[in-house]
Amino acid sequence: MSDRPNPLGRLLSWDAAVVLVTVVVLIVASGAVENFGTSRNFTFLLLDLLPIALVALPMTFIIVTGEIDLSVASTLGLTSAVMGSLWDAGLSIETIIPLCIVLGAVLGALNGFFVTVLKLPSLAVTIGTLALYRGLAFVVLGDGAVADFPRTYTSWVTGTIGGGPVPNVLIPLVVVALIFGIVLHATPIGRGVFAAGAGEQAARFAGIRTGRLKFWLYVVSGAVAGLAGVLWTLRYSSARADNGFGLELAVVAAVLLGGVSIFGGKGTLPGVLAGVVLLASLQNALRLQDVSNEALNIVTGVLLIVSALLPNIVTSARTAVRRRRQAVTPER
Repeated sequence: MSDRPNPLGRLLSWDAAVVLVTVVVLIVASGAVENFGTSRNFTFLLLDLLPIALVALPMTFIIVTGEIDLSVASTLGLTSAVMGSLWDAGLSIETIIPLCIVLGAVLGALNGFFVTVLKLPSLAVTIGTLALYRGLAFVVLGDGAVADFPRTYTSWVTGTIGGGPVPNVLIPLVVVALIFGIVLHATPIGRGVFAAGAGEQAARFAGIRTGRLKFWLYVVSGAVAGLAGVLWTLRYSSARADNGFGLELAVVAAVLLGGVSIFGGKGTLPGVLAGVVLLASLQNALRLQDVSNEALNIVTGVLLIVSALLPNIVTSARTAVRRRRQAVTPER
C-alpha cells in the first residue's frame, strides 16, 4: 500500500472542519450580531475579504514551498502611494494601473532575488522589505492622501452585480482563484511546488528547478499585491502610504487556518479560501460589536498561533494512536 498522502482525505478532514466552523460562525453571527445578516453587510463582508483572498492565493504557493512573504501589505501600500503620486502628476488611470502591477512584480522580484540567488532566509528578507517598502511609501506620498479618482472605476469596484449584494469585483476574484487552484492542484507547476516544500533537495534531484520556481512565485506575489493595492485605493478612493497596514498577518493567518503547513509541503486552495471567509466573518462580526482594531489584532494573532499549532497537535495525536494500535495488534 502506498504511503503517499491522500489529498481527498485531507480535503475531507481539515478543510471540511474549517468549512463547518465557518458555517457555524455565519449562522451564529447572523442571529446574535445586529445587522450581520443584512444584504448590505454581506456586500461589505465580501469587499473586506477581497484583498485578503487575493493576496492569499500566491501566498499559499509560497508557504507550501516552505518560504514566506511578509512584505505583501507594504507592497500594497507602496503601490497605492505610487498610484496616488502618479494620479496627482496627471497620468491617466489606464496608464497608472498596469504600472502599479508591474511595480508590485518588481518588488516581488527583489524578494525573490534575495531568497533564491543570495540564499537568504525568506523570513528575514521579507521582514526587511516589509519595513523598506512601507518606508518608501511614506517617502513617495508622505502622511497625506490623494483622492478624486475616476468615478467610473471607483463605482465599479464598490458596485454590485445587478444591484444585488454581490460585488462586481467578486467575479475576477473567482476567476483568478480558479486559475490558481488549477495550477496548484492539476499541473506540473503545482506538483513542483509541493515537491519543493516536502524536500527541496529531493525535488532538485527530480529535476525541479526550485530556485527559479520560488523566484517567479515571489514575482507573482508582488504583482498580485500591487493589484490589491490598486483595488484598495479605488474602493476607498484614497491613496495613502499606510493602506493595507497589518494585512500580512491576516493573510498568513487565513492561509494557515486553511490547513497549509507552515513547514511546507501540505495544503489545499479550497481550505485557504474557507480560512479567508472564516477570518473575514469573525472580523466583520466583531467590528459590528464595536470591537477596537487593537482587539481585532489580538484575535488575528490568536488565530495565527492556533492555526500553526493545531495541525501539528492533530498529526502527533494521530501518530500516537496509530503506534498504540500497532503495539497492541498481535502479529499473524
